[in-house]
Amino acid sequence: MHLEKRVLITGGAGFIGSFLCERLLEVGATVLCVDNFFTGTRMNVAHLIGHPRFELMRHDVCLPLYVEVDEIYNMACPASPVHYQFDPVQTTKTSVHGAINMLGLAKRVKAKILQASTSEVYGDPVVHPQPEEYWGNVNPIGPRSCYDEGKRCAETLFFDYHRQHALRIKVARIFNTYGPRMHPNDGRVVSNFIVQALKGEDITLYGDGLQTRSFCYVDDLVRGLISLMETGDEVTGPINIGNPGEFTIRQLAESVIALTGSKSKLVFRPLPQDDPKQRQPDITKARAVLGWEPSIKLDDGLKKTIAYFDTLLAGQAPKV
Repeated sequence: MHLEKRVLITGGAGFIGSFLCERLLEVGATVLCVDNFFTGTRMNVAHLIGHPRFELMRHDVCLPLYVEVDEIYNMACPASPVHYQFDPVQTTKTSVHGAINMLGLAKRVKAKILQASTSEVYGDPVVHPQPEEYWGNVNPIGPRSCYDEGKRCAETLFFDYHRQHALRIKVARIFNTYGPRMHPNDGRVVSNFIVQALKGEDITLYGDGLQTRSFCYVDDLVRGLISLMETGDEVTGPINIGNPGEFTIRQLAESVIALTGSKSKLVFRPLPQDDPKQRQPDITKARAVLGWEPSIKLDDGLKKTIAYFDTLLAGQAPKV
């Protein structure tokens, strides 16, 4: 009898984690969703509770976890500046101790493990677009370093476990991702703009609004993560997963205003310290190794995300 794959997702009740839980259940996996609910929420996975192959556990990855699984997606870590700067020491611990604990678990049970790393490892890049070979331009003592350096250290640990213990690892560098279930107060640009536009408030841009980002819809991203996990053991990454379509922050704001029909005006504030001026993934490797590239256009993804926030602000439970 074939036993279905047992998959642990840390940070599984978070924005990206919850979509990953859903997709893996759809393809027949048994999913253990672990979250400490610092930024994740039960609402994101409420519709999965009661599913015969889904289990939700409250746990902090800074503490060891003893479970039997075949695969681990290590997604746990607050990912927006508002949340990761709230308790920067804990943010670093989540990335570093969390990686050590999950790698230790993977070693014990001989599981394959994927690290959700980030484009933030490139810092404020001087190479554009950013290929995986670029070592980055990160300030190690700035207000964002708890996240940037925590994720860089997690990558180091993954590759050291791979070299020292022949652990089967995968490292994905995730670029800006958006979609339903984003936290409305996470300070991220897409959710900020949509919430401000729906409330008819001024839309806040930092600097001149000409800094660029590349926005990947969550369904595309999850497909990329699963494709990476399914590669042979010789593929370790790191592999950029993001949308190479580059937009200025001002263009994004104008699109959101147009799609919501809002009367919001643009207002400009000083640029925060170490805020990257350009961010665009080179996805040559993802195309070649995974056969993956994003397919959802920005306007189409924004429409779905706006519909979610519209329902959320109306005080109803969004259906996603």
